[in-house]
Amino acid sequence: MRIARLLPALCGVALCAGVAGAQDLPAIKTAGRLRVLAVPVNEGPQFISTERPQEGFDAEILGGFARLHGLTVEVVPVETWDGLVPALLKGKGDVVAGGFTDTTARRAQIAFTREVFPTRDVVLTRTPNPPITTLEELRKAHVGTIKGTSMSDAVAAVGVARWDDTLPPGGVQAALREGRVTAAVDGLESALVAARNDPDVHMGLFVGTSQSLAYGVRKESPALLAALDDYLANTRRAGTWNRLVVKYFGPAAPEILRRARQ
Repeated sequence: MRIARLLPALCGVALCAGVAGAQDLPAIKTAGRLRVLAVPVNEGPQFISTERPQEGFDAEILGGFARLHGLTVEVVPVETWDGLVPALLKGKGDVVAGGFTDTTARRAQIAFTREVFPTRDVVLTRTPNPPITTLEELRKAHVGTIKGTSMSDAVAAVGVARWDDTLPPGGVQAALREGRVTAAVDGLESALVAARNDPDVHMGLFVGTSQSLAYGVRKESPALLAALDDYLANTRRAGTWNRLVVKYFGPAAPEILRRARQ
């Protein structure tokens, strides 16, 4: 009798394990699609754009990876940056991308690929406001950031006097242009695009240490993680990575990225 009662429970556990296992690469190939979780940012296709899903640094890399494995890419929009990890853990997607920073806090919950793109937080201003080059100047400015990002954490650590973390994803350029803030802290990858699109935008002080953008996957997806790592390594060896950096971030980007690492 006890064994009979246990059988349904054991079958339920096995079924749950099967569902969890189905999230790795073999099951993804069976489904025929790679679901990419990303926050919609449409001020130009830096990494992934919901308006132009074929364009962007991550879009091209993941598109190549998908073709190699016979998959199609499906972009799954997530409204906020702090909603990406929960969405991944709930199985709403297979990989997190779109300029996603590899942090210690996030690594406690999910796994990350090797570096996709180097990054560092940088202070942006726009004429007539001059570039900010010291922490003292930053603390006195009215600083804008996007809630739930590593940039928001960096501003909190600095201790600025006036801080607005309600900017929407992709809204830094608009906030500077409209005078809503006098300075903003953004990721270097976004700052490169902003300065390229608007000559009145100035990059100033680097804040904090250099970090890495990477793709996030569930810890239960080791095959997907290994395949992504292999593909990323090949993009470096083949020169694809350098070509995409210049294409999406400008000819000056490689040198600026090198300085940010110092």
